[in-house]
Amino acid sequence: MAKNKSVYVCQNCGAESPKWIGHCPACREWNTYREELVTHSSSPGIAKDAPRRKPELLSGIEVNENDRISTGIGEADRILGGGMVKGSLILMGGEPGIGKSTLALQIALASEGRKVLYVSGEESEGQVKLRAKRLEGTNDNCFIYNETELENVIAQAGAMNPGLVIIDSIQTLSSSVLESSAGSVSQVRECAAMMLRYAKESGVPVILIGHITKDGTLAGPKVLEHIVDVVLQFEGDGNYVFRILRPVKNRFGSTAEIGIFEMASNGLREVTDPSELFIRRDRDPASGVTIAATVDGLRPFMIETQALVSSAVYGTPQRSSTGFDTRRLNMLLAVLEKRAGFRLGVKDVFLNIAGGLKVSDPAIDLAVVSAVMSSNLDAPVDQHTTFAGEVGLSGEIRPVARLEQRIMEASRMGFEQIVVSGYHRSIREQPGIKISKVYKVEGLVRMLFS
Repeated sequence: MAKNKSVYVCQNCGAESPKWIGHCPACREWNTYREELVTHSSSPGIAKDAPRRKPELLSGIEVNENDRISTGIGEADRILGGGMVKGSLILMGGEPGIGKSTLALQIALASEGRKVLYVSGEESEGQVKLRAKRLEGTNDNCFIYNETELENVIAQAGAMNPGLVIIDSIQTLSSSVLESSAGSVSQVRECAAMMLRYAKESGVPVILIGHITKDGTLAGPKVLEHIVDVVLQFEGDGNYVFRILRPVKNRFGSTAEIGIFEMASNGLREVTDPSELFIRRDRDPASGVTIAATVDGLRPFMIETQALVSSAVYGTPQRSSTGFDTRRLNMLLAVLEKRAGFRLGVKDVFLNIAGGLKVSDPAIDLAVVSAVMSSNLDAPVDQHTTFAGEVGLSGEIRPVARLEQRIMEASRMGFEQIVVSGYHRSIREQPGIKISKVYKVEGLVRMLFS
């Protein structure tokens, strides 16, 4: 007979305590312990006398590296390493309204000829049908199942034998093994573990949609990210149409790839050439605008940096940046004032990365510095020039990684000149583009505005 007991579980990290405590000793958070009833019993549907599998010799195990299942969406396949591995458990998280359910339903509709079980715990079948009407793709073998009881989901999946299972979302599922409410730490952990067992035993890939906390981390215990095979983070700003799908963990591929999508009226559209969207070449030259050659993961593309320098109106100069670290902007302004003689201490400086992107690549320092100097001098920079270099505290221009990829992307986009660090040991010349080397910030000023 099952035995019940009451424990207090931290909703942030999953640590347990026999009594309520205000401060979690594991994650150092306050007021996160909640009382939960735990039932100790064997998992349903698993016979105690089931035969155990025997260990196999590593050299005798046969695998096919090309045996992957395509999602039907090129960007998703690329960041997964060529598609979904059979029996893999994929967790996808993101902000509310960012497009997680839309992307999951698009994957279900794009999987033509494959039986897909789409489990919706947040929407009814009619609501899912309304959303599917405006999306591209049709799949006659896509089944919608509105259920929150995990045992029923596993039973239906076992009876249907689908080629793909999508669960929206893991926080809405609950297991009868536990008496705690859906979305609690213990329920999320137990449901993920049972879905992992189903995926490994059946060989069916499972996509889990997960919520995130106010801090931007995946909701539930940290062990959830350890259980799954792939963790995808869906990023974007609600004020812009661009979305970035970034792998945080990938046991079967690289975590250096990113997928870029554009939110449209008919769903998410793949962006195969982001440089064409993030820069504009059809306008008159303007001061304070430069183009940077950046790399996110393994993908190089061009982005537009915009700077505005004006006299401080209220006495205290303002420093504001969108899509760029404000502390790094303050450092670059200090370098300009100390090393290049620009008096920016009494001026407001605003910086914006066009397109709503958030960039952490240090190679755009050179473009940021050039944009600030251009706006301060009110002198436009040549539109056919791009930049790739990191600025150090002593004013030197430091080398950056993957320079050849940046140069090739700049040449493909029709730029005539790229400014890089002179400390690169060897740079392979590319046809149609001039490579200009600069060693110091002072030399950059002379190169651009002399």
